[in-house]
Amino acid sequence: MTDRRTSQTLIPYDDCLKILWSHGHELHGKKFGLEPIMALLQALGSPERRYPTAIIAGTNGKGSTSAMLASILERAGYRTGLYTSPHFVRANERIRVSNCEISDEDFAAAFSEVHCRATELLNARVLTHLPSFFEYLTATAFLHFARSAVDFAVLEVGMGGRLDATNITDPSVAIITNVDLDHQQYLGKTHSEIAREKAGVIKPGRPVVSGCEHPVVREVVRRRCQEVGADLIETGGFRGMSGFFQLDGRCGFDLEIGPSKLPGITLQMAGRFQVKNAIAAATAAWRLARQGFRITPHTIRAGLRAAWWPGRLETILNRPLVMLDGAHNPAAAREIAAFIREHCAARNLRLVYATMRDKDIAEISGILFPLAETVYLTRPEVERAASPETILDSAPASPRQIVQEPDPARALERAIEESSLDDVVLVAGSLFLVGAIKKAILEGRLVLGKPTLPEVLSEYC
Repeated sequence: MTDRRTSQTLIPYDDCLKILWSHGHELHGKKFGLEPIMALLQALGSPERRYPTAIIAGTNGKGSTSAMLASILERAGYRTGLYTSPHFVRANERIRVSNCEISDEDFAAAFSEVHCRATELLNARVLTHLPSFFEYLTATAFLHFARSAVDFAVLEVGMGGRLDATNITDPSVAIITNVDLDHQQYLGKTHSEIAREKAGVIKPGRPVVSGCEHPVVREVVRRRCQEVGADLIETGGFRGMSGFFQLDGRCGFDLEIGPSKLPGITLQMAGRFQVKNAIAAATAAWRLARQGFRITPHTIRAGLRAAWWPGRLETILNRPLVMLDGAHNPAAAREIAAFIREHCAARNLRLVYATMRDKDIAEISGILFPLAETVYLTRPEVERAASPETILDSAPASPRQIVQEPDPARALERAIEESSLDDVVLVAGSLFLVGAIKKAILEGRLVLGKPTLPEVLSEYC
């Protein structure tokens, strides 16, 4: 089959995925350096230069902040591309235009051209190896956005920043949401080392919005901005916010950014921590408006109100209340624990928990386990996943009650079956665990009831 747009031999969608997965995942076969992705994109005609971009780095909150900024741009009338990671069920989730994920046909068309150009570069010895998993997807996203004639693209950094494949654009604005300890084997063991990697997205003369609160991290970001002459706007500590209120865990507030006032902001994403992400996204949008983009206080409010992101305190059932959250590092676990204590303290909590072996199991379990009456230990079908035995050996204290159930869907079923209608079930500890639950629902192996299914599927167009 031939792609009529390029006269390129079209690789069937399923075969594209086989090629992609043969290169592992984000953490397998990681290539350090931007030269390969730069060479590949140049061979593709430099699609990343055909539209302005924003880049979002940080340890937690990147996905939510990216979704918020994309939503604001869409409400302002811009055809917006959104590139995020990881995905829960399908790789297509990572590449969206106007909040609709890329179709199988368009994925195959873009990926086929990327693979063809990569193979040509390999044969010509311009490349010493084929792209990594993340490089393949990043190039596919850039090409799809160009073919879709987007007006703007919002790019979530995969990991780090300085050497991430997304970091080859000259962004109209960069956001650093926060920096905490995660992926230390790749990014460094200290806040300072990790911050330097994240600050690699800061480009000369380009504005930067920083939500960082750790004093060492703030200093690294400030110093980098001074070095390259980047305008820095700091939003850490809820700067500029007033009139805060909460309703059923969802927040509202007024915001001042410089001389601009944004009263009456409301969020549909639950959790006080989303306020920090919203302030960062609103500030970035305000800075884009100063550059001439058609963004108004009304479009900022409308975009934040409409923004939604899966796997972050996502409710999939109301009675009992069942929520999904990746919470895959200590910083995220602390935010979820604060939400539970604030909004669910009077209710019995059951925790369905899984994690990866390379995560800080001791600290994360030490934060989450004391919240729960019963902990259901499970294990997604992922090579990196920790066994229940490993989790228990690493935990600083044993849960009050333990249930071991290897299948994540069955673990959640048991938790629901053993709950009263007023209980809370939290599924947390890994994005792979959230993905396993979502996949089970989509495949019909886990049925939560008709009222909740459209809510779970609403992220798919």
